[in-house]
This record gives sequence, structure tokens and C-alpha cells, in this order.
Amino acid sequence: MSSGTETPPRIVALLVAAGSGSRAGGVVPKQYRKVAGKTLLAHAVERMRHPLIGEIRVVIGPGQRALFEEAAGALALPAPIEGGAERYVSVRNGLEAIAAEGGCEIVLIHDAARPFLPAHIIESVAAAADRSGGAVPVLPVVDTLARADAFLGETVSRDGLVRVQTPQAFRFSDILAAHRRWTGGAATDDAQIARAAGVAIETVPGDRALEKLTYEEDFVRAETGSARAMVSRTGLGFDVHAFAPGDGIWMGGIRIPHGKALKGHSDADVVLHAVTDALLGAIGEGDIGQHFPPSDPQWRGAASSRFVEHACGLVAARGGRIDHVDVTIICEAPKIGPWRDAMRASLAALLRVPLARTSIKATTTERLGFTGRGEGIAAQAVATVSLPEELS
Repeated sequence: MSSGTETPPRIVALLVAAGSGSRAGGVVPKQYRKVAGKTLLAHAVERMRHPLIGEIRVVIGPGQRALFEEAAGALALPAPIEGGAERYVSVRNGLEAIAAEGGCEIVLIHDAARPFLPAHIIESVAAAADRSGGAVPVLPVVDTLARADAFLGETVSRDGLVRVQTPQAFRFSDILAAHRRWTGGAATDDAQIARAAGVAIETVPGDRALEKLTYEEDFVRAETGSARAMVSRTGLGFDVHAFAPGDGIWMGGIRIPHGKALKGHSDADVVLHAVTDALLGAIGEGDIGQHFPPSDPQWRGAASSRFVEHACGLVAARGGRIDHVDVTIICEAPKIGPWRDAMRASLAALLRVPLARTSIKATTTERLGFTGRGEGIAAQAVATVSLPEELS
């Protein structure tokens, strides 16, 4: 935002990305989940870069700064605004921050969970807010409506009913005053708060591209819709480490008590090394030794999670998406079963994917070879990655 003698932007977009949970599942809030290789937040920001919009401000949830910075990447956004426990509190915090930095004439308030914003919606709600004070995009209700609990009850007339979407646009001074006066508790949207303050809300035709992503099937549908632009690629990783004196080993980001350690320049996490090589292979980026040479002292004793995060960053930089990673651990001891779930959860968290997109298996070589003789542990990993077609 501008300050001092600078002219404030006429239109500011306030992107609400402060949710802390997800009915869609996953290990991160849904605004940080990826579709077609980008987070919902990144998609939403890119769609809001429109000639009418002078600045984009993002409201995030408490404790989400690191997630925001990773998702924002090279989007060149101002510092985020911290929201609250309820959506209306998050929006009010955003409005107050805009006011403190000079304000604007029109504000567009949009949910990051509706990332695929068409340009014509920006234009129509901004023009309608100029005319009427407030504007919302709406879609007609086409399904039969009925009351129901355990059994279907009477139908309800759908005449005059619409489905309300975002972005919702308002004259800034009106919506700021409405939020400051609001005492009605949790509000489903900002139009409700504006109407309570007497602001006229004009409706404009909405767009099915603005359907909210809420449940897992919504994300599947969004991925399917963009699948034609993505190409699947597979990488294979294999790693071996010999045993050395010690009292524990690192595998999959989990330290497992054991009568020996694994010998290596870093923490010798054989699982994460194999995963790193699989990801690098899928995008044609060489191998772990090229990116983290054993001769470089800075990697002595380093956590192998850093290697995986680096590989994930390279995938993301290409607009890619990690679809699945499957790991097979080959050893006689320790027994992997008691640690499998913890390793799988650790791997999913590192990859920032749902647990279902990871797999950890174990086998032995029937006491044949170096693993059979208990001289070390091997692991192989297969990573499936989707890349934009033009980069594949």
C-alpha cells in the first residue's frame, strides 16, 4: 500500500486465505494445497493481477507466515495481514490495515478457496460497486430444494434464490464502517454485513469457474480440469549406506533406536536420499551428489530433510506437482513395521502432500548380499510428478 504523499490505489483486492483447517483433508490448510502444481493462493493471486486492481493484500491465519512465504514465492506480494478465528474478523483486520495505509475507493474481497477468478467478474463487480455501493456475483439455483433430516421433507421454492460467490466489491468507506459497526457475530459473507448497515448490494452474473473448493472431490475435479495441461513423469532413486558404530539411525526423517548407526557425510538417511534422487530424476535435474557434493563440508551431518525440500522446491519452480512417492526399504534390521506410519507421515509432511500420496514398504534379501549379511541398508524410491506440458 502507499503512504505519505503517494496516491492510494483506486481498487484494492483483499484476498482472504486465513482458514486453519480443511474439510478436504491433507496436511496443510486448503489455501496452501496445490492444483496443477500451484497452491490455491498462487492461482488466486495470479488471477487477481488485473489492470483495474492497484494492489493485492492477503490475509493469513495465525501461525501461517512460513506457509504463506513458501506459497507466495516470486509473486512479489506485500507483507501479509494476520487474520482471526472467524472470517469476518480476518476481513475486518484486512480492511483496517488498508485504511491505515491510505485506503482506497473500491475493495474487492475474495476467498482463496475460489482460485480460478475470471477477469470479467473483476470488471463487472467493480463497475457495479461504483454504481450501487456494493456488488456480488451470483448463480441461479437449478436443483430442487427440500427440507431434510433423516428423511426428505417438503420442497422449498427456489424462485428468487441465488448462490452467492466472491469476489464481493464495495465502496471502501462503506464496508469499513459496516464492519466496525457489526455486532452480529460470525457472518457467512461480507454482503451480509454490508446489508445490515444499509448498503445496497447489486447482483451480477457469476461464473461456474468460481465454485468453491471445499471437499476432496472438489480438488479431484479441479485437477481433472487441468490434467490436459500436465504431463506425468517418473523418477527412480536408489541409495545405500553401510552400518557404523552408533546407537540409532535416521530413516524417513525419523530417528530409530538401533545398535548401530549409518555411515554417511550427512545424517545418512537412506530413505530421504532415495526420495531426493527420485524427485530430481523425474524433472531431469541430475542426482543428489550434484546438488549436495559429499566433498562440501557444509553438508557434514546435515539433515536430509533439507535435500528433499530442495528437490520439492525445484519441482514447484517448474510449476510441477508431486503425485505420489513410493519407497521400499531393504534390510534385515531394524524392523520397519513399528516405524512405518511415523516415517510415512514424516515423508508426507516434507513433500507437503496428503498421506495417501506416500507409501513406505520394507523387504529383506533372504540373508543374501550386503543387506542380508547385516552390513548396511538400501532403499529405492519411485516418484511420480506432473509437469506443465510445455516444460515436460
